[in-house]
Amino acid sequence: MPALKFVRTVWESFRATSGLEPRLLDGLKVTHVVPGRVKFELPIEKHHTNRLKILHGGTIASMVDLGGSLAVASRGLFATGVSTDLNVTYLSSGGQIGDLVKAEVSCDKFGKTLAFTSILFKNHKDEVFARGSHTKYISLAWKDPNNITEELSPKPTKGKEGSSPPEEKNVDGGKKKEEGKEKPGPQDEKVPEGFDKLPNVPS
Repeated sequence: MPALKFVRTVWESFRATSGLEPRLLDGLKVTHVVPGRVKFELPIEKHHTNRLKILHGGTIASMVDLGGSLAVASRGLFATGVSTDLNVTYLSSGGQIGDLVKAEVSCDKFGKTLAFTSILFKNHKDEVFARGSHTKYISLAWKDPNNITEELSPKPTKGKEGSSPPEEKNVDGGKKKEEGKEKPGPQDEKVPEGFDKLPNVPS
């Protein structure tokens, strides 16, 4: 299944089962997906604005939350885990009713326990008006039968001749031997307290 189709399927699951997203972000459209990166758009409507009639900061924060989940989905996880940390920086007004918000979110680190995502928002003038980050606990999400992580895992970079990079060798010309399995980084070793007992539901 192509990445775009899979992420749109996950988004439709949010719309069908979540309480917040279909009410606040129903007009959001996923426009482009490659494994680890998602672009989406949202036309600003009245319920997205504050009393100054500009894009509400809470709407932006909700898109940081959803965007992080969609970035995780772009790596093949259907159940996208639960949030452990979310940050938003507001740089300027995002626009008013009728304007189009564009966002690009990336999954910067994808481990067995945590996923780290970052997002940029641009206004109708193509100016960045906000940015955010979202960390998700995804350990239980790996068990979802709807996952397609192998299909959407990044492929090795090809060399100039279309071949894979050469194997690393020792100075004596022999192939370099593994010295044991790669140790996970600290972000994959530490499980936030209580999160290992959460139900396996998307967030």
